[in-house]
Amino acid sequence: MTEESLNGLKRSMYCGEVRPEHVGRHITVMGWVQKVRNKGSLIFIDVRDRAGIVQVVLSEDNASPVLLEQASALRTEFVVAVSGQVQRREGAVNEKLPTGEVEIVAEQIHVLSAAKTTPFQILDEVDTREDLRLKYRYLDLRRPKMQHNLWLRHQVTAAIRNFLNQEGFLEIETPMLIKSTPEGARDYLVPSRVHPGHFYALPQSPQMYKQLLMISGMDRYYQLARCFRDEDLRADRQPEFTQVDMELSFVEEDDIMNVNERMIAKVFHDVAGWEISLPMRRMTWNEAMDRYGSDKPDLRFGMEIQDVSEVVSGCGFGVFESALASGGVVRCLVVKGQADMPRKKIDALGEVAKLYRAKGLAWIGLHEDGTVKSPIAKFMSEEKLQEIVTAAGAEKGDLIVFCADKKKIVCDALGNVRLHLGHQLDLIDPNHHEFLWVTQFPMFEYSEEEGRYMAMHHPFTMPYEEDLAYLFSDPGRVRAKAYDMVLDGVEMGGGSIRIHRKDIQEKVFEALGFTMEEAMEKFGFFLEAFSYGAPPHGGLAFGLDRMIMLLCGTDNIREVIAFPKIKDASCLMSEAPSTVDEKQLEELHLMLRGKSE
Repeated sequence: MTEESLNGLKRSMYCGEVRPEHVGRHITVMGWVQKVRNKGSLIFIDVRDRAGIVQVVLSEDNASPVLLEQASALRTEFVVAVSGQVQRREGAVNEKLPTGEVEIVAEQIHVLSAAKTTPFQILDEVDTREDLRLKYRYLDLRRPKMQHNLWLRHQVTAAIRNFLNQEGFLEIETPMLIKSTPEGARDYLVPSRVHPGHFYALPQSPQMYKQLLMISGMDRYYQLARCFRDEDLRADRQPEFTQVDMELSFVEEDDIMNVNERMIAKVFHDVAGWEISLPMRRMTWNEAMDRYGSDKPDLRFGMEIQDVSEVVSGCGFGVFESALASGGVVRCLVVKGQADMPRKKIDALGEVAKLYRAKGLAWIGLHEDGTVKSPIAKFMSEEKLQEIVTAAGAEKGDLIVFCADKKKIVCDALGNVRLHLGHQLDLIDPNHHEFLWVTQFPMFEYSEEEGRYMAMHHPFTMPYEEDLAYLFSDPGRVRAKAYDMVLDGVEMGGGSIRIHRKDIQEKVFEALGFTMEEAMEKFGFFLEAFSYGAPPHGGLAFGLDRMIMLLCGTDNIREVIAFPKIKDASCLMSEAPSTVDEKQLEELHLMLRGKSE
């Protein structure tokens, strides 16, 4: 079959745009052959482009033998241009397609590009292995679902830009080649050819630069920023990702939260039709951890964590007593109506808890007939058992699961057991959505690996003024003016009021273990800028990929990125990362210790 170039052919309409009002009009569409159905005297061809599918028809009555032969030779994924007249379908209307009432009576068919058989069908309904989809991503992106995801991503970014422009923000680009900083995830490093032995880093975020823009008087900045982190991946993370990044001057926390929740309400309504009630609910970090065991709680269902430390004291059960004696806590979940949960499933909940460093779960089942089933009941009196049940707020028919350990371990374990139960018991309505601001995060968290306190967010976050006295005496007590927006148990974005005083920034660096010499070596240009008048300022960054993932109703971030990486940060399609030749290494003044096979 002869392939053609356009030779002056002009597309007059997208395939998915053809409607009954176009009946009688002569049009030209261009796209990929989805399917060919040869009925002998009739040939039907489905042609697809990014807007959708339209049916093309040829019959022995109105098509030449040459055209019929040409149509018969078409195969799926051939790229074609079809010219003809729009008519109403003579057969059954296809109500599943927006173009289902009409078809194009072909007068000309031009094969612009032939195609060999694809490694998988270009259909949403076909369940293809993800590794195969990613290897042939350009084919996977032809599927309507994937094209819709990228279309929605475009709509969201356009709506965000429009909103922020109207709110007086300036879109400003910050550098991609920056200085490496020691805090946070690992940097991706870029060797410099003209500065031997020196390296740039790809930005983990534009943090310092957007603060410098505030110092320079830009007042309101935003950017759809590409960011890079060399860290272990999960389903909702990528080594390169996009942030909706912003910074504002002369503001407090309420100002930043207000503009951002208005933006999200506007964008989600205009793009996806969501109705979001404002203002969004707020909860402190301590409250979120105590009630839900998570700093990003899913509020679409209840089952809050109960603290029963006081009531179980002296109960006689060694695990509880030992945890309390070592400064830990005993907390529980009441699982309504699940007293008869099979032992196998209860044991599985214990395995979930162990993933988060808990030693396991204890449990009590309160059966409807009044009997109590529990492996720990034998260690305590009936009176104490009833006291615990009452304190937990449990009733007949309920199951109580307990965790005893250090507070952080208990919160992590029960928080994740709660989520597991929420999905397992179908307690979550996928059509219901809950937004939440989590506020007053701890300024520092202790790293067992580093053996020191580290910034929970980053070292440029402003502590509450009344907590500054504890920077050195009790760092774990210091609260940060930080806030995260959470949607359905997923952190969608986060930010903080920044430090704008040099003396406070220096104290925070000192509290993090930096000497003044180290701080000046790594952040000298940044600290110097504070000497010239810095306005109070703060900001926020949304993970755009994660935002689109939530809007699309998927839990896999790769579904909303055109060309994503897999868990080891490699690209199955291009086979990046790859080796480079010796000449390139010499130009960069690099020598490999040992070559990989």
